[in-house]
Amino acid sequence: MNSIILGGGCFWCLEAVFQRVNGVTSVKSGYAGGHVDNPNYRDVCAETTGHAEVVAVEFDESIIGLDEILTIFFTIHDPTTLNRQGNDIGTQYRSVIVTTKEQRPVVEQALTQAAKQYAEPIVTEVLAPTRFWPAENYHDNYYNQNSQQPYCQIVVGEKVAKLNQYFKDKVKT
Repeated sequence: MNSIILGGGCFWCLEAVFQRVNGVTSVKSGYAGGHVDNPNYRDVCAETTGHAEVVAVEFDESIIGLDEILTIFFTIHDPTTLNRQGNDIGTQYRSVIVTTKEQRPVVEQALTQAAKQYAEPIVTEVLAPTRFWPAENYHDNYYNQNSQQPYCQIVVGEKVAKLNQYFKDKVKT
């Protein structure tokens, strides 16, 4: 099993998208890239910890490759907006990839490919391995359990729709 940590706005969005990707075996919301141990949602949202909202994505590389995971990642969020995704504004919503030395060439190639998709420069932060702090349990499976909530319908639903539109062949059946 392989894994990568990705941040691209609200972790509910990324969790909902990657839960639906064939070959992804696990998605866990959490926090990475900060300077405080055991961060919590309230403090991360108050921007006092330096963490980004992220997801830890585990995947079976015999079914889906890291390059495909990253292509999906760069398509479903806007990697050109610093510290925001749509109306979600703050450092916790920054675009970030936490990668190992072994994964770095694939990440660099994905960044190069993504740069061709966007008119503005990519601002995705690439971090060396850093501690992943799991989010509070109530964030788990958030979209699936709260799909009628307005935020989920409008914001999260848009990301899931992008997955279904651009990556039909990668969606679990």
